[in-house]
Amino acid sequence: MARPYWSGQIQISLVSFGVKLFVATESKSEIRFHQISRKTGERVRHQKVLASAVEDNPGEAADPVEKDEIVKGYEYRKGEYVTIEPKELEQLRVPSKHVIEVTQFVGVEELDPEYLEKPYFIVPEDDVQAEAFAVVRKALQKTKKAAVGKIAFGGREHVIAITATDDDKLGGMMGYTMRYQEELRDPAEYFKEIKKVAVNADSLGLAMDLIKRKAAKFDPSKFKDGYETAVKELVEAKIRHAPIPQDEEAAPRRGQVINLMDALRKSVGSETTPAAASGKKKPAASAKAPAAAKTAEEKGIALVKGASGRRKSA
Repeated sequence: MARPYWSGQIQISLVSFGVKLFVATESKSEIRFHQISRKTGERVRHQKVLASAVEDNPGEAADPVEKDEIVKGYEYRKGEYVTIEPKELEQLRVPSKHVIEVTQFVGVEELDPEYLEKPYFIVPEDDVQAEAFAVVRKALQKTKKAAVGKIAFGGREHVIAITATDDDKLGGMMGYTMRYQEELRDPAEYFKEIKKVAVNADSLGLAMDLIKRKAAKFDPSKFKDGYETAVKELVEAKIRHAPIPQDEEAAPRRGQVINLMDALRKSVGSETTPAAASGKKKPAASAKAPAAAKTAEEKGIALVKGASGRRKSA
């Protein structure tokens, strides 16, 4: 198993057990660019030099500063710094460096996606911790709750939400570092200029039907990085001295006015449901779709939360 990113305790009131956190993501892109001199074709490398050396002699090459000569500095006044040694940072008094103290439990559905930052796998530290780990995991799973606390690593303290995985065969937990509320911009500043329009019931019914026809279980394996594929094709063409593939410009839409109802009708007509694709007879679209939508609105069902319901305290 890979080396854990963080090791410590999860503490819930008087219950505590050791865990290890592993980063759950990795970069899979195979495209790596380097900076190359256009004249010589040689790779350009960066060097750390004194600011004064560049400012005093801009036309001359400055001597690089050795790695062991570099220390962190905090600018407390313009141009004035206090130096901080790595050992001093290691000795900072931050309890969450070693213990995730759970301060509350929230419904999993309350974790707004915009607050979630990065996922981590959480496993018991050893077999001795497995029982407490399993009990807490099952309790989180049954109650559909997430444990919220704080964890310190990477030079800052993060809010972390801990949830149980759905797969009992795996038996693990997930941790998600979360953004602080002040890190999120106010959506009202971006949405306030949106023109208010009345939603036509027929258009809404067609849009809902289109969504229903294109609905499918999410399969992340079906999504690939098209940009990476295009770069590989470009590199391959250059190596083989073949014609370089280029993007095709979209034809300009001169004075073209699109009727929303016509576009929706055509879209619905061009889409087939999984049942239709498999040869099963699909029932006719219900003419009561708008009424159903009204019922959903009356029940308070919404796909997108408004700005008032978005800024919860993390």
